[in-house]
Amino acid sequence: MSAHGGGRLVILSGPSCVGKSPLAKALARFHPDLSAKLQPIVLFNSRSPRPGERDGEAYHFRAREQIERLRDQERYVVMDVRGDLQALVLEDLSALLTRGDAFFEGNPFIGLTLRTHPNLRDVRRLGVFLSPLSREEILFLRDQARVSLPDLVADVMRRKLVRRATRQKTHLSLKDLEEIERRAGSAYRELKEAHHFEYVIPNHDGEDSDAWEAFSYPLGDSRRAFLAVVALLRGEGPSGVEKWEKDLLP
Repeated sequence: MSAHGGGRLVILSGPSCVGKSPLAKALARFHPDLSAKLQPIVLFNSRSPRPGERDGEAYHFRAREQIERLRDQERYVVMDVRGDLQALVLEDLSALLTRGDAFFEGNPFIGLTLRTHPNLRDVRRLGVFLSPLSREEILFLRDQARVSLPDLVADVMRRKLVRRATRQKTHLSLKDLEEIERRAGSAYRELKEAHHFEYVIPNHDGEDSDAWEAFSYPLGDSRRAFLAVVALLRGEGPSGVEKWEKDLLP
């Protein structure tokens, strides 16, 4: 696959509930000119829709068995994502790039595939990874506090995921809690992939935070992360971004 029309592949990735979705919504709200240029990549997904998600917009929701059968077709890239199956249609991505910039907002498993897939090697890319911890925090926790980083990251994300889920549902089922635990337990492994991305943006205001939408404009870390992404899309030098080394996380 070539870039064809010269479109750029913009990747916004990070662990579940780190703040990717509200950042994309803020972009559409406050900078519709930039948002309109980003054509969303719609994947196939075996999980059930969340409240507010529509088939064909957030994902193409299909039965797991249907997505499993796509593995035998070269035009699909099928991946296991925290227990769910997701599939990327390479031809659809090529068509988006012909018309302009393509935008992926989602998990690091797909994000990493978009960064490294051989069929995409000629495509211009902008890879951004949202992290719930900064590089300085990780170094302190790793070298001085000597805490278990996998356990701490899981606890940080578990709290965010629980708060998000309780906003979406009045009562959480056992299945909901198991899903939360699966996503929280996967977060550390996902953070270890951040070094593959050009830019890492620390953001403590996850999807559960009021800082994104409760006020007239994003505040705190959500504002800093949002402004950094806006600067990157404009080709400007952003502040507050990091580049992580491969061995930052043991």
